[in-house]
Amino acid sequence: MKSPLLIAFFGTLWVGCNTSHQEQEPLRVSDINPRYFTDGSGKAVYLTGSHTWNNLVDMHTAAQPDTFNFQAYLDFMESYHHNFMRLWAWELFNWNTSGNNEEDPKIHQVGPHPWERIGPGNAVDGKPKFDLTKFNPDYFERLRQRVLAAQERNIYVAIMLFEGWGLQFSPDAFMNHPFYPMNNINEMELDTAADRRLEIHELVHDKVLEIQEAYVKKIIETVHDLNNVLYEISNENHPPSSEWQYHMINLIKDYEKELGTQHPVGMTFQYKGGSNQTLFDSPAEWISPNAEGGYRDDPPAADGKKVIITDTDHLWGIGGNRQWVWKSFLRGMYPIFMDPYDEKVLEGAYNARNMDAEMIRKNMGYTMEYAQKMDLIHMVPDTVVSSSKYCLANKGTEYLVYIPEGNSVELNLSEANGDFNVEWFEPATGTKEEDTPIEGGTTIQLTAPFSSGEAVLYVKAGD
Repeated sequence: MKSPLLIAFFGTLWVGCNTSHQEQEPLRVSDINPRYFTDGSGKAVYLTGSHTWNNLVDMHTAAQPDTFNFQAYLDFMESYHHNFMRLWAWELFNWNTSGNNEEDPKIHQVGPHPWERIGPGNAVDGKPKFDLTKFNPDYFERLRQRVLAAQERNIYVAIMLFEGWGLQFSPDAFMNHPFYPMNNINEMELDTAADRRLEIHELVHDKVLEIQEAYVKKIIETVHDLNNVLYEISNENHPPSSEWQYHMINLIKDYEKELGTQHPVGMTFQYKGGSNQTLFDSPAEWISPNAEGGYRDDPPAADGKKVIITDTDHLWGIGGNRQWVWKSFLRGMYPIFMDPYDEKVLEGAYNARNMDAEMIRKNMGYTMEYAQKMDLIHMVPDTVVSSSKYCLANKGTEYLVYIPEGNSVELNLSEANGDFNVEWFEPATGTKEEDTPIEGGTTIQLTAPFSSGEAVLYVKAGD
């Protein structure tokens, strides 16, 4: 047994394994292993990272004006070796956090928005009404500059186009939406009854759909030349929005085809009451499911029907743990974290949920290290070859095993010949230790050198 090595994981490895997005192609689903994206390099591109609500639009109380420091946020992501974020939209011009059952709710003012506020007349918040035929250049310039800034750090960005949770659950939401008749000059003629407010995210109103389609096309025109882009139709919209979301997915694909580019389009969990099957049935390339089927505690192995970006936002709201990170990774998925970050939007979010955000952030970075050192494009989740049932395997060549509890595991190498190098990793501490090489051809029991009762095992054929 060799002495333990405390590894500074990412140094030159991080730089060396990430070619600039400017030098690669946009992501596309791999033909070799459709659980993963590739960028034309022939390798799988693994995605993991933190996202937070105000990383595109500013959110602050009237008493405490605040502009989000995007460069500091990128520094934060880079320090944990994350390479993916959701860039959040927020359709309302405020966010009343009493809808989140907070003990000390606040009303955040939100801006900028995609349309100009030039009146005549004032909206319900006392500011000029929106003209929904005129785009706000500040919004789209900010969007492009933030995607460019992320590209310079080799960070991929899923641009959220619409936001459905707020319209459902933030108090007086529709009254604070640009489409509300009193908030624009465009004679929207919408029914303002509470039970009709969600129809703007359905295929019901031609005029609404026309405005939304023009907005989506403007987003595409703003960023379609950038290679670090993905699209997400809407965050947690209501289940009857399905056909509307399918329509928007196809709109993006058709319009990008006209422009000669193609970026992955995603559809994410519909709240409340949405079904994961609706996501799998969609024309989207990637999805983010809810907890049904075990995605929170014992994720099913990804089968390649969709790229799965599994998100704590849709599994806990705010929550998660490092075990979930590794389980998701070992089942062929991309784990990402809804991160309250500096807690300026939702205060006390971590303590209220008794969670260790640092462990989640660090372990997403640790999975990145292994994703980059392995030949991930040829690794598939295997629930049989390891007694722990969590394994990514390229049989005969490479195995990554997660042991969620207990420090011993049986690994079936009966289909593998020759010698294999052995490496252990402890997720709780970030400690790595090399072990004595083993020989294939049989099932072998291996025991981790750690006392924490949780370990990762990396076995690779010797040179």
